[in-house]
Order: sequence, then structure tokens, then C-alpha cells
Amino acid sequence: MIETIDVHKSFDGKEVLKGISTVFEKGKTNLIIGQSGSGKTVLLKSLVGLLDVTSGDIKYDGRSFKGLDTAQKKLLRQDIGMLFQGSALFDSLTVEENVRFPLDMFTNWSFEQRQERANFCIERVKLENANAKFPSEISGGMQKRVAIARAIALNPKYLFCDEPNSGLDPRTSIVIDELIHEITHEFQMTTIINTHDMNSVMGIGENIIFIYEGSKLWEGTKDDIMHVQNKELEDFIFASKLFKEIRANNK
Repeated sequence: MIETIDVHKSFDGKEVLKGISTVFEKGKTNLIIGQSGSGKTVLLKSLVGLLDVTSGDIKYDGRSFKGLDTAQKKLLRQDIGMLFQGSALFDSLTVEENVRFPLDMFTNWSFEQRQERANFCIERVKLENANAKFPSEISGGMQKRVAIARAIALNPKYLFCDEPNSGLDPRTSIVIDELIHEITHEFQMTTIINTHDMNSVMGIGENIIFIYEGSKLWEGTKDDIMHVQNKELEDFIFASKLFKEIRANNK
């Protein structure tokens, strides 16, 4: 579980996050949604520890991030898996080497142990025959699965996903969503996904927060969102013809 308590973040005197308090639950897919410039990316970076908050606190399973010393923060970061928007794979490394990379960097395991864990993660994302391929030799969807395998290599407690469906076709996006949802439940991780993809919201949104101009305006589930009474959120989610039709059919 990750908890934010009255989190504020300012840049050069301009407040970007305005007192956000929420709980991201363990074993659930927690989604942050909002328009471009709403502050959701700043919130995600603050949660990961890439940005220091101006005021307020962030707690990882009850541990205040601000209260940790450098060594403790380093240990905490080893419990964090990150899925980047563009996959961020190393072009010069094979699939297997990409997945093994965090194990090579952060563990003292034997080569055989690291290899075994990398192969487990590769198999878990259903890429059994891709070990020796390079990123340029596989599709965008397969690259995203490699990135997921690498993100879970260290068996993290917390998984952060920044626009995981960016650049993917709708069918592949569903595959990635379902995979993230499955591993979240399987490994009981606290998964936080930054997205504007309403298909993801309606598919795997177990806990959703809506950020508008730096404030949390709404929180609920994918079932709750269809009956929302918040104008800003309504404008955001029902902007497309598809969701207008869905809502009309649910009335």
C-alpha cells in the first residue's frame, strides 16, 4: 500500500499538486487519470521518488519516505519496478539480457540464479522463444512485455506504469492491460498506472483517482465511473462517441 497525505508540489512558485491525499491499495490496479497538464505525471514521479514533494508525505506500507535515510531509500527503491512509456529497453542487449539487467546490477546472486529468474519472468509474459532476439527484432507489444518482465525481475512490492499502452494498437493494449492486472494479483503488488486510455480504465480500473488542475476531484472504481456526477470528469471520460454510447445504453 502507498498513501499520500496532503501532498503539494510547486515549481518556481507555481503549485502543480494541491494537497492530494489518497491510498493506492496492495493487490489492485490503481489508476491515475487526467488531462495533459493536470499533474498526474508529477504525482507519479513524486510517488516513485524522482521528485521531492514541497509539503505533505508519502508512505510506503506505513514508512514515511521523508523519514528514510539514504541507505533506506536505496533499499526501498529495490522494491520498486518501473514500466516506462517507451519501454526503455537497451537496443544492444537481447531480450534475456534486458530482463537480467536489474538482477546483474542489484543482486549478488550467481549467474545461474539470475538466469533462472530472468527465464521465469520471460516465460511469465509469454515470450518463451524470444530470449536471443534484440528489441529491434520484435514488435512494439513484445517490447512492452519484455519491459514488464524486466520490471518484475526483482520481485518488486510496488509497480509503477507510465502510459503502458502508448503507441500500441487496441488489441495489443488489452493484452498488456490484462497482463499487468494478472501479475498485480498474482504477486500482490501495489500497482499504480498513469494513463489517459479509457479502455484501460474500464478494463482494469479497480481503484481510480481523477486529477484536475493539480487536485484530486474524484475517486472510485470502473463501475462507479459510469454513474459519475462530476462535470470535469464527465467531460474527460465522455468526450468520445464510444463512451457517450456506453453511457446512453446504461441509463
